[in-house]
Amino acid sequence: MKLILTCEHAANLLPSHYQTRFESEQHRLETHEGFDLGAFEVYESLQDLADYSSHYPWSRLLIEVNRSLHHPHLFSSISKHMVKAEKNRLIIDFYESYRHQIQQKIEDTIIAEEQVLHVSVHSFTPVLNGRVREAEFGILYDPKRKAEKDWAKRFKKELNTRFGQFRARMNYPYLGKADGFTTSLRKKFPEHYLGIELEINQKLLQNIDEMYALKSTLNLCLKNCI
Repeated sequence: MKLILTCEHAANLLPSHYQTRFESEQHRLETHEGFDLGAFEVYESLQDLADYSSHYPWSRLLIEVNRSLHHPHLFSSISKHMVKAEKNRLIIDFYESYRHQIQQKIEDTIIAEEQVLHVSVHSFTPVLNGRVREAEFGILYDPKRKAEKDWAKRFKKELNTRFGQFRARMNYPYLGKADGFTTSLRKKFPEHYLGIELEINQKLLQNIDEMYALKSTLNLCLKNCI
């Protein structure tokens, strides 16, 4: 099994030639709208385990690489007002270039008769619309794909063993079969591909000392499941 590690919401940066368009929205770049707090740091800590890794270096307020091209939130409330030619440029230069390199690596790995485990690292807000999220870890997968389900169960058991004080839940706080990068890749690779999204509650990622311990233990959890 070969591990491919990605992080679609790693940063809240913008290419220089788009920065003026976001001058009045700087505060949004610092929120969950702009990026997944702490996700990149966790991704970095797991890179040594990966056979291949890639992260998207720009804010999702520019274009959302974790959504399908037909999704209504592909463009943010800022970028959706760009003219068609500009949107097409975003799709080609950022969206497709990011997705293509990962898809090609998966294809090459499967052609080499290896099974791919793709772990996409994300984080979620502790509270959404006034409701407290009831988990510290979420493992998103497609319940119809036995290999994914079996791996998710094994990883959840590993998390429960090493993070006894925290709650790990399957397909929470989102459904693993909802629109996303791993969902699209399952369609392209119906066999020999496992697409897992690891969701981490941001309340665990706000303290540097606690994050260090978290990353170290997560590394061991993932290592034991590859």
